[in-house]
Amino acid sequence: MSPSDINPTLLDFDLPSQVVAKVAVLAPVAEVLDYAVPDGMALEVGDHVMVPLAHHKVRGVVASVEAAQATHFKLKAVVAKIDDPPVPRASLEFWLWATGWTLTPPGVFLNGCIGALKTPKAQAKQAYVLTGAQPAKLTRARERVMEQAVVSLSLTELSQAAGVSPSVIKGLETEGVMARVEVAAEVFGVPDPQFKTPALNPSQAAADELLRQKQAVGGFCPVLLDGVTGSGKTEVYLESVARTLSRDPKAQVLILLPEIALTQAVMARLKARFGADPVPWHSALTPSQRRKIWEGVASGEVRLVVGARSALFLPYLKLDLIVVDEEHDGSYKQEEGVRYQARDLAVVRAHRDKFMIILASATPSLESLSNAQKGRYEWIRLTERHGTAQLPDIHLIDMKVHPPGKTEMGDPLWLSAPLVAEIEHTLARKEQVLLFLNRRGYAPLVLCRACGERMTAPNTDSWLVEHRATGRLVCHLTGFSMKKPDRCPHCGALDSLAAIGPGVERILEEVRSRFPAARAEIFSSDTTPDAASSEALIKRVQDHDTDILVATQAAAKGHNFLNLTLVGIVDADLGLKGGDLRAAERTFQLLAQATGRAGRAHKAGKALLQTYSPEHPVMQALKAQDREAFYAYEQMTRELAKFPPFGRLAAVIMSSKDQAELNRFSRELALTIPNTDGVEVYGPADAPLSLVRGQWRKRFLVRADRNRDLQGFMAAWLRTVKKPNIIRLVTDIDPYSFL
Repeated sequence: MSPSDINPTLLDFDLPSQVVAKVAVLAPVAEVLDYAVPDGMALEVGDHVMVPLAHHKVRGVVASVEAAQATHFKLKAVVAKIDDPPVPRASLEFWLWATGWTLTPPGVFLNGCIGALKTPKAQAKQAYVLTGAQPAKLTRARERVMEQAVVSLSLTELSQAAGVSPSVIKGLETEGVMARVEVAAEVFGVPDPQFKTPALNPSQAAADELLRQKQAVGGFCPVLLDGVTGSGKTEVYLESVARTLSRDPKAQVLILLPEIALTQAVMARLKARFGADPVPWHSALTPSQRRKIWEGVASGEVRLVVGARSALFLPYLKLDLIVVDEEHDGSYKQEEGVRYQARDLAVVRAHRDKFMIILASATPSLESLSNAQKGRYEWIRLTERHGTAQLPDIHLIDMKVHPPGKTEMGDPLWLSAPLVAEIEHTLARKEQVLLFLNRRGYAPLVLCRACGERMTAPNTDSWLVEHRATGRLVCHLTGFSMKKPDRCPHCGALDSLAAIGPGVERILEEVRSRFPAARAEIFSSDTTPDAASSEALIKRVQDHDTDILVATQAAAKGHNFLNLTLVGIVDADLGLKGGDLRAAERTFQLLAQATGRAGRAHKAGKALLQTYSPEHPVMQALKAQDREAFYAYEQMTRELAKFPPFGRLAAVIMSSKDQAELNRFSRELALTIPNTDGVEVYGPADAPLSLVRGQWRKRFLVRADRNRDLQGFMAAWLRTVKKPNIIRLVTDIDPYSFL
């Protein structure tokens, strides 16, 4: 039979319809997958399901549900619906959009967003309470139990409090003296917008009025709240938070912070303003706490969240305001796993759901400042400090003119004579000093004086940092740690390993030698690894139990130390080293923030910057406190190179244990670069740290004009070559790190 003999009417029949769910499976799959919904199973967008994938069953999130005509091939069916709170539609749609922006498989991205649900649901807590009945026999152990049972305690808690075995308590339960009851779950605090309304100064009130007007109009409204250090930006944006919470009883607010060290200070201010603890979100939370908060956000019970960058991806039911505090901070860039810039994605979230976002900073990012200058963002400025406080006087110390010298033993010193003299004057006035050096440990390099060997982490180019307080050498990149050896591992020379350069521990050592009567301590992520230790240190400084604080960037922003009047920058040139395109901007921002810790109350402040390059534009701008001059210079240099914010960047980072195969693959990938106007690709080149954890590394850098579809270019290019399994390839849209 030939095709012409077939009766077309024989093929003209309707296939039955079926319900199809598109599911983002939590696996490295490039797109959402179609699954048949079994009869009797009701699914909605955001539901959690188990579905078959290859020979496994995997978890996924339903992205859409629709009726579709059955096809000639059979779809695999959803296995089961998981009893977890569904992801609100707006949050899920934002997550799925972000997968495309970051060029991340949907399941990989969503795996991070719902990671809190991997912890099993908490069981209802049971407590033992007295019934009023008396025991047949009252022993001393039973008496202790009854004394402790005046409050509701679990079996374990009560046995520990009374110092008895659980069998004693269960015996009392058998006799009817005690009973087990379910304890109501702990509820989240409800913020009261009217709890304590602050008195704003005229400048703050004017800024607040502008924000109030913008909020009244509604819709998407990005605002750059640009205020000098100590101008009271926090009080201003908290009034916008209060209005949002008052206007809609279901509205949720997110306040993003760059570091956990800032969380405690901001949490305390929020509790004082709203009468209840906001809900924190950061890496120090336990898995059970993370699940409880995730569920509370998804249900709308949690209304005010304060958190680090990942808090942006909580499942908000009705997010209505985002505040990005210290919006310039590089910590908003995620550098591991899924790479994203939380500040920029927060702006997109506000745009998608049509609400206000406030970007607050004393030293705005060049991207945000350019958007404000071009009218894309509302620009609200606070140019004066709150109350009687004045900006500190800033002076440069030319280290070529004032070298620090050496100790009697010949060891180098790091504090110049002018800085030491100013510290003495400050301590004599019973005021506090901050010595800033953004370098952890005792020394950033350990060198053998006999053979010149530089100590590095195994299979890594990264130098080992000496931590003399613990007697260990630590790699801050990989986390490798070892006891400092007595001999050089390379040549075997005894006692030849020398510490090169200063870290905060070395500065503390010098401070204690020069000022033995002063109470000095370090503020860094090593000394304050969690929220509790950070809060305790901050309180000691505020209570004037510390005279000299030697600190990294952990203390450079967000803290009000009212008796701190002198800031000494030990190495102002540190951030200018290397080829980072944002080096000058970051250095200016960090040092402006650090010097801004001085003189935040009625006492005058001063800042001294030790530098070997006093003529550098960054140093001159800091000395003159001429931020506009620095930003104009930086914008000019970026615009000439068509670098952000006047162009866009992306990076491709490849790594493998097989160096030859890495070289071959990177050359093959280079040969397939599409020829596209307005897009330039540089590389492949060895990464500055070309060996990390035994993996060799190469990079491409892509620069595109702003009107080019950078993600489309990247996706099309990377599809042209099949990547071997021994190669790991990472794409980074808008890279911040160039290591």
